[in-house]
Amino acid sequence: MMNIKTIALLSVLLPAAAQANISIFACEPEWAALASEIGGQQVTTYSATTALQDPHYIQARPSLIARLRQADLVVCSGADLEIGWLPVLLQKANNPAVMPGSAGYLEASGVVERFDVSANVDRASGDIHPLGNPHVQTNPHNIAAIASVLAERMQQLDVENAATYAAGLADFQLRWRAAIERWEAAATGLSGKRVVTHHKSWVYLERWLGLVEVANLEEVPGLPPTAGHLGRLVAQFENGGADVIVRAPYQDNRASEWLSDRTGIPAVVLPLTVGGTDEATDLFRLFDDIIARLLGATS
Repeated sequence: MMNIKTIALLSVLLPAAAQANISIFACEPEWAALASEIGGQQVTTYSATTALQDPHYIQARPSLIARLRQADLVVCSGADLEIGWLPVLLQKANNPAVMPGSAGYLEASGVVERFDVSANVDRASGDIHPLGNPHVQTNPHNIAAIASVLAERMQQLDVENAATYAAGLADFQLRWRAAIERWEAAATGLSGKRVVTHHKSWVYLERWLGLVEVANLEEVPGLPPTAGHLGRLVAQFENGGADVIVRAPYQDNRASEWLSDRTGIPAVVLPLTVGGTDEATDLFRLFDDIIARLLGATS
């Protein structure tokens, strides 16, 4: 039987043992999910955005400033995706540990090859990312590469638990490689399918699966589709030329459904990140659902 001193000692030690060692502020849900896969109980994660929000346009709320002030590690997509709000948060939080250039700041898209790099910085051209398209999470091979760097940062910030993060990474990568093989086998019929996208959110998914992007609903990136542009798309596709219309959950459904009604091209909602649909509850189910929805729309 434990004596009173032993019970008192355990009451002090157990909460400390259960407490996470790294507090992670993720700009998007996919990075919070990835950090949890690797870090398990050693990390606490918070996502500044949800899958039902456009990550380009978020208010720098006081609650986000408070979260960032307490963070040990910030993980964001980067490539100026969060340019409208993250710099303000970083300035107001005044947390030197997570400023760009520190070990506590990780720009996920900088780990992989970014597509659509452009020298055009004219904002009149719309939502242009000169550093490249930031939506790298739609290719699972990118997530695998980012996972390795994320685990290294965790080990650097929490040396005592480095072995735990290494084991978490190894376990994730083993399951992730098997899942990629399964997804690629299931998606062979998608290669060559022609897609009309609402916004250029899917370039990495397209390269991965061999999809061909033939048009965008947004004539100017980041601005709502116009009646004139949609009318031209009807003329372009009313006799064929596209297999599916794709949008993310936070994008207005009216343009894609309008075009679908007039051309017969099926319209589908794809989760852009974890939580985008009821089925996309984690990173693995995210890609399960993306491929299932594409196959269902194009078969």
